[in-house]
Amino acid sequence: MRELRQWDASDSPSPETFSAIQFFTANEPLLPNLKTLVLTRVQGWFVPFIPLFLSPRTTSVVLSFESNLPEVMIASMITTLPTLCPDLHKIALYGLPKSSMITAAVSGVLLITNRNNLQGFRVDSPLTEEASEVLYELPNLRGLSVVIERESRLPSASLPNLTDLIVRCDNEDVWPQLFHGATLGKLERVDFFLESGQIGDFLGAFKRAALSSSLQNTLSGFFIFAGRSWSPNYSSLLPFTQMVNLQVYFSCDDGCSSTVDDDIIINLSRTMPKLKSLGLGEAPCRQIATGITTNGFLALAHHCPQLSTLCVHLQAASLSEPPGIPGMVPGTGPAASLTDCALTELDVGEAPVPEGSAMIIALTLLRIFPRLCSIEFINEEWEEVGNAINRSQEIIDCSSKKRPLTTSRNTFNDRFTGVALGMSD
Repeated sequence: MRELRQWDASDSPSPETFSAIQFFTANEPLLPNLKTLVLTRVQGWFVPFIPLFLSPRTTSVVLSFESNLPEVMIASMITTLPTLCPDLHKIALYGLPKSSMITAAVSGVLLITNRNNLQGFRVDSPLTEEASEVLYELPNLRGLSVVIERESRLPSASLPNLTDLIVRCDNEDVWPQLFHGATLGKLERVDFFLESGQIGDFLGAFKRAALSSSLQNTLSGFFIFAGRSWSPNYSSLLPFTQMVNLQVYFSCDDGCSSTVDDDIIINLSRTMPKLKSLGLGEAPCRQIATGITTNGFLALAHHCPQLSTLCVHLQAASLSEPPGIPGMVPGTGPAASLTDCALTELDVGEAPVPEGSAMIIALTLLRIFPRLCSIEFINEEWEEVGNAINRSQEIIDCSSKKRPLTTSRNTFNDRFTGVALGMSD
């Protein structure tokens, strides 16, 4: 066996079974040819048995621990990784307790591991200053996830082969140090998980830092996850014309903070014609202060023909008046016909639907997005819109198109469970 992916280690055999296996293997590797080990939801009793699965041929280790496990147990296991697996290429450790012991253990692994071989390093723990100096100069690193704390001191990154970066930070003043004067010539995607109590002009700060390292030429994926309300300055993203996937999340739990309107959408769509996925905010809320109208949808369909998934605050009432044929696309000059936009998934959340308008909204959406096949909603009024789309497609004999589905929207946590566990090449 060369690869083992146990997505839920809590479903493993009993401790007694592993004790017996450990006895009969005489502490030799259980799977001597295993190259990749992925274990999630690792419980405390299972941690001492992890070395059973590791061998000198193991090059990729991904471990996600259950919360509140003893730090001594986890730190002890972590320190064995370079000895058991001297040729590690990818290391990912999640659910780690926050402590100086874990920081020392993780930093020690990085300092001992062969630096020229390391291609992926994703660990949700801070590092010592010495380890940080090493980390940001790894010549062949492609995937990186780091935790940046308020008191951290960071060098400028010199990572010529890095393509994917995840940053977890609790302060807006420290992380820009990574980008100023950095060597990041292949960086394609950046994810930020913001944990600070206040979020200022984060996008403006990112723009200034990223432009200093010419990131606008390579960045095609940008994701920000914030569990609180804030008002992003989307104009700061306009220099990133190569964008393919753009997700900027904020919460409306304390009142709608969305400022997304047609002007913002038109500007973004005109400067980012390669967009395939766009999400501004979590699921659209019911207390919409503003939102895009038919004009915004038309602009997206015209300027971003490859767009396949969309989640933005919207004004459903505007869809009660379908566009003309051909449609006037905002910002294009003379009347321009709509392109066959690739949009298949639209997230409408809790957006209110005017009474009696389900059929006309369905027809308008199909006119703008003829490939639409999934509406994700929280407000059940949208189920009637989805049913109307189904009936409309049957009438016009869209035999080559997948029939729309109406599905309840996944929660924020469910939808992005896989983000932290992704190991890019």
